[in-house]
Amino acid sequence: MTRLWLHALMLVALQRPSLAQTGGPAPRLPPGDRIRIAEARRLVDSLGNQVWPGLAGTPMPVLLVTDSAELLVDKQVDHPVWARPRSLPPTLVATFPVDGAPTIVVGTAERTGKTSAEWALTLVHEHFHQWQYSRPDYYAGVARLDLHRGDTTGMWMLNYPFPYDSAPVARAVRRWAAALRGALEQPRIGPKQLQEVLRARDALRDRLSPADYRYLEFQLWQEGVARYVEYRTAQLAAVRGGPVAEFAALPDSRSYRSIARGKERELPGELERMDLRRDRRVCFYPLGATIALLLDRTRPEWKALYGQHPYALAVLLGR
Repeated sequence: MTRLWLHALMLVALQRPSLAQTGGPAPRLPPGDRIRIAEARRLVDSLGNQVWPGLAGTPMPVLLVTDSAELLVDKQVDHPVWARPRSLPPTLVATFPVDGAPTIVVGTAERTGKTSAEWALTLVHEHFHQWQYSRPDYYAGVARLDLHRGDTTGMWMLNYPFPYDSAPVARAVRRWAAALRGALEQPRIGPKQLQEVLRARDALRDRLSPADYRYLEFQLWQEGVARYVEYRTAQLAAVRGGPVAEFAALPDSRSYRSIARGKERELPGELERMDLRRDRRVCFYPLGATIALLLDRTRPEWKALYGQHPYALAVLLGR
């Protein structure tokens, strides 16, 4: 999924307006949007802590961007906290501070091109970013990576000059993706498969500057694990019963079982087709998700280490 980070001016501008700015009380959410947001929250409440410790307890405000308005939904889905005329792109999918709180900022399912179930899972993905950003040292820790090169807007996370067009780096990424895919498809990961993954990781690291490797690790840690959380939630939802009746009754309803199976096929395919020059930063999503899945099988305590040693994921596979 492509995510957008907005520049600092926009973040400053997104302060909570008074209801008077809307010309009256905030409108109710359209029924379909209300049902979809409620379903995403149900997934987090019922499955979140099984997927990731503490996820269910993280606040989940959502700024829904419709064609005409922006509606902030906090604890009560039926009653937005405030509304205002639309100023953000209706196709946006992102998480950033609104009035100081990490907030999912998202267009409707129709405008983002997703089915209702896919959209609900996307909100779970973004909710993991809310968990990340709520960590006390998150912003200071990211600054200590020293990757911003004077950019204080946050856009460096998208625009960092990673060597996407380097042929040697692209080949090293493909080799690592192939090693990760080979390990993922093994019923049991033995020392040989893990060593192949580690050798390919180290070969890629040797092709990168220290700063470029820090950027790679940061993206794997941040975006790759968010993809993993989305993936695991779909798997758990597939075996823990279906959605509530009103969500299942939506016209584009799909079962979580079918979505989970699709994601299980999709991830190895993304690794097989990986093209750093073409896909650029998007490559980090399946790479990081696969590393997280391998860590589930080889290092059960890895989620505690994730918080203790932030902004680096591949290092957890072993030294």
